[in-house]
This record gives sequence, structure tokens and C-alpha cells, in this order.
Amino acid sequence: MTHFPDHLADRYRRFKFRHFSPNQDHYEQLASNGQNPEVMLISCCDSRVDPETILSAMPGELFVVRNVANLVPPYETSGKYHGVSAALEFAALNLRVKHIIIMGHSSCGGVRACLEHDATRQTEAAFIRNWMSLLDQAKAKVTKDTMSQPLTSMQAALEKEGVRTSIANLRTFPCIQILEGKGRIALHGAYFDIATGTLSVLNQGTDDFVAV
Repeated sequence: MTHFPDHLADRYRRFKFRHFSPNQDHYEQLASNGQNPEVMLISCCDSRVDPETILSAMPGELFVVRNVANLVPPYETSGKYHGVSAALEFAALNLRVKHIIIMGHSSCGGVRACLEHDATRQTEAAFIRNWMSLLDQAKAKVTKDTMSQPLTSMQAALEKEGVRTSIANLRTFPCIQILEGKGRIALHGAYFDIATGTLSVLNQGTDDFVAV
């Protein structure tokens, strides 16, 4: 029989004592009244990049979706399973969030695999290969613009271009188009540098990332 990891059980007890107990009224209200976040955040599933920690968010404040390389696929209805699309629909139409943030980050393994093809060559990496193909056009653009630069610079450029790509894909969803057009929802891009702790946001007027 497999046992739950002891160190995680210890950390849960620490959470229950240090965080849950002092905020139990808040949790009880969330349980009774449901969630009402104003922000949806799409982030990478990288263990080093935790959006709630970075933004000092309390439970109930962020509706978070995490996937490889923080990607949003374009709107389409031909497939059977659409985890990100379903979450977007729920956030926009049911929770009525006011903001959707795409947050990329430095040293992204998915983006590196997209550039180097190491992970995507493997037969067992078929899911990764298919998912990262969402960045094919962005990769072609970045490769052309940064072909004389080192791989680290190309990767950082593609990580940021991936954020722009996901924002563009968001706008292919009819519900997002309507809500953004009415001024009821705003789309944002962000980029977190793991080594320095710097959070930059996308200025959609200049198309540049600017440190907060």
C-alpha cells in the first residue's frame, strides 16, 4: 500500500494550524457563499512559479488554470476535451471575472522543448509535442528575429511571445470578444523572472513587457 508522503502531511498540519485556523471564518464564508474572484490567471504548471504566492493572494481571490507553458488554444469545437476552454467559459460566463491574466515565466521547460525538440522527438512525448505546436508560428517569428542570439535569449523571447500568442487566442473565443468589446473584461500579459523575482506586465500599446 502506498503511503501519503510524510513531509506533505506535516506541511498540511502546519497549514491547518498557522493559516486555516486563524482564517477559519473566511473559509466558512467561501464554503457557504461560493467563490467570486475578479481575476482569472493562466499560469504554467512549473513548480517554481506559484501565482498565489507571487501575488500574495488569499483563497477565493484568483481563479487559476495551470498547464504546460501557460498556453491558451484558439477557439474550436471539433475536439472532445477542452480543459482550458471550459475553464475560460466558466470564468467568463459564470464567475464573470473582470480580468484574465496570462503569466509566463523564465526557464520554461515547455518552451525550451519547443525550441530544442529534445522532448518532442520522443514517441512517449506525443501529448507535449501536440500541445507545444500551439507555439509553431511564434517560434518561427522568434527564430527569424533572434537567429544570431544565444539560445537563452531565444528562449526568453519565445516565452514572452507565448504570452502574446495566448492573448491573441483568447480573443478568438466569441464570449471573450463580446465581453471585451463591452468593457466588461480586460486581458493582460505578465512575465515572472524566477532568478530575480521580477514581475513584468505587457504594455499592449507598445507591445513591451515593463517591470512592475
